[in-house]
Amino acid sequence: MNLRKIIFELHKILGLTTGIVVFIVAITGCCWAFRDEIESLYDDYKKVSPQNDPILTPTEAKMYAKEVFPDNHIHGTLFKKADDAIEVIFYDPQPEFYQSVFLNPYTGEVIQVDDHLSGFFAFILKGHMRLWLPKEIGEQVVGASILIFMVIILSGIFLWVPKKRKNLKQRLRFNWKDTTRWKRKNFDLHTIIGFYICSLALILAFTGSVMSYNWMKYVLYKSLGGDKEAAFIIPENIGSPSQGEGVLPIDLLIPKLQAASPNAESFELHYPTGPDASIYVEVSNSSGLYYDSDFRFFDQHTLEEIETPSIYGKYENAKVADKILRMNYDIHIGAIGGIAGKIIAFLVSLLTASLPVTGILLWYGRTYKKKHKKLAEVEL
Repeated sequence: MNLRKIIFELHKILGLTTGIVVFIVAITGCCWAFRDEIESLYDDYKKVSPQNDPILTPTEAKMYAKEVFPDNHIHGTLFKKADDAIEVIFYDPQPEFYQSVFLNPYTGEVIQVDDHLSGFFAFILKGHMRLWLPKEIGEQVVGASILIFMVIILSGIFLWVPKKRKNLKQRLRFNWKDTTRWKRKNFDLHTIIGFYICSLALILAFTGSVMSYNWMKYVLYKSLGGDKEAAFIIPENIGSPSQGEGVLPIDLLIPKLQAASPNAESFELHYPTGPDASIYVEVSNSSGLYYDSDFRFFDQHTLEEIETPSIYGKYENAKVADKILRMNYDIHIGAIGGIAGKIIAFLVSLLTASLPVTGILLWYGRTYKKKHKKLAEVEL
């Protein structure tokens, strides 16, 4: 067998093996693209009437929310604008529990409780990340399949190049006539669509794999010249507890940050996980984007700011390699390009989902044709 035939067999076998996984991941990714925009159509309960009264402190928000879920762990509390409800986020890995309690920021009244593990988009995310299988199995299947899909894309690019230059136009545009058979149309759909989306599909697959595998994140970061820790690290306290009584330091932090960053979209405060852990706050600087957020850490006793050795610190201190890795999720969902980027991600995901379908039809057509020919010869 020559090289082209070997690569063709590899492309076919890998495609048949992972086709259903790629189809599900692509379709669910397509559905996820406009989640924020769709959810914003029915989230009026997140808005309140602004008042001149002071808003709840983190300690008070925690107290009110704990009345709803006293036995669950609070992941963090989200403070936004004066007309936004305070969102207290609960998360436990085992058994998996992920819900938000929305509070009136002035009275502590519970406005709404959202279960992030139920509903349409929760169903879509579970399919995208683990095929609705148990987490330990599904995530491994998806991760391995997407790595294989990148090999399929690269082999497909090689196979796309025609043997003769005169056939190049047929690989670049549809030229269907009334007499064009469906097999030829299916072949064109597979090859032409595959060619035009291959680079963007490769980017989506690669960014997804970076999120799936820490080793891949590490290799990417170091290959870009990064010199920090490519992981999220919460530094320890550097001060000592004070003996005095009064307002807790953590309750002074949000007003301090709001004054320092008046244009920030939100402040997500995470309570210390122990006596030695610092407080960390994720300051969102842009609506719908994550890469340019500031991750700031404060001593829980003195509120003195602490630097982290991780890439997840202040955005202004991020180097090129740090920024590229932090952009990974925004690139993956298309948010890096605003609404235009999301439209592109939507279309690329949709068209990517068509490739396993047309590929399987190609395989079936050729296999059926061979069997039909052999049966005809036997009958003769």
